[in-house]
Amino acid sequence: MASEQEQQVPWRHGNEKLYRIIFESHPGSSQLFDLGLLCAILLSVFAVILESVPNLGPNFYKFFVGLEWVITVLFTIEYVVRLRIVRRPTHYAASFFGVVDLLSILPTWIGFFFPALGWLQIIRALRLIRVFRILGLRRFNQEASGLRRVFVASGAKITVFMTAILIVVVIAGALMFIIEGPERGFRSIPEGMYWAIVTMSTVGYGDIVPHTTFGRFLASALILVGYSLIVVPVTIVTAETNKLRQAKPCVRCGASGHLRKARFCMQCGERLEQAGKD
Repeated sequence: MASEQEQQVPWRHGNEKLYRIIFESHPGSSQLFDLGLLCAILLSVFAVILESVPNLGPNFYKFFVGLEWVITVLFTIEYVVRLRIVRRPTHYAASFFGVVDLLSILPTWIGFFFPALGWLQIIRALRLIRVFRILGLRRFNQEASGLRRVFVASGAKITVFMTAILIVVVIAGALMFIIEGPERGFRSIPEGMYWAIVTMSTVGYGDIVPHTTFGRFLASALILVGYSLIVVPVTIVTAETNKLRQAKPCVRCGASGHLRKARFCMQCGERLEQAGKD
C-alpha cells in the first residue's frame, strides 16, 4: 500500500518535472510548452479553415493533409504522455480538459477511415480554452465559476420559462394547422410548431407564411412575444447575479464582484465588509 504522502503525488516514478511542465503554468519551460501548444492548435485550426477555400484546398491539399497529420501525431503523443504521468489516468480522461484533448485528435484518425468526417478537426479549437490557464488569467476563471453558479441558481426559473415557451409553440403550431391547413403549406402540427419557433425568434425564413387574416394576426402576436424572449432570460440571470453578489468592494484594492457569503477579497485577501442582510 502506498503511503498517504505518495497518494497525494499526482505524478509517477520521477516524472515530477515533466508533470509540472505539461500540467502546470510556471515561468520558463512550462509556459514555453503551453505557448507552443497554442501555436500548434492555431496552426491546425487555420489549416482546416483554409482547406475549405475552393481556390486553396485543391492546390495545397498535400500540404494541408501533411500538416494535419504531423500535428495530430504530436497531439496524440502528448495525450498519451498526459495519461502516463498522472496518477489516475481515468480521472484525467474523464475530466473536461481530458475530453477536449481526446476530441482534438479523434477526428483525424476517424477521418482516415471515414473521410467525410475529417472536417470535425475544427473541434480542436476547443483546446484554445487553455489560454486562460497559460496566461495566468485567474480572474477569468473566477468569473466563469461565478457565471456557472448564476446559471445553476437560475435553473428552475429558466426551466419554467422554457416550458411556457414550449406550450405557446405547441398551441400556435396547432392553430396554424387549423387556420391555414395543408393547402397553404402547414401540412402538420410539427410544421406549424417549426413556423412558430422561426417566427418567435424573429428569424423569418419565409419558407412557410400565413395567408389568411387570422394567420397573419397570430404571426404578429408571436413576433411581439418573440421580442419579450430577449428580455425575460436576461432579467432572470441579472436578478440571480445580484442575489449572489452583494458583498461590498474590498477596502484595500477596490475589487468587486465577490460572492455574498465571501469573507475575504479574492484579489488581496483582505477581510470584506459584508452587505446588510435583506
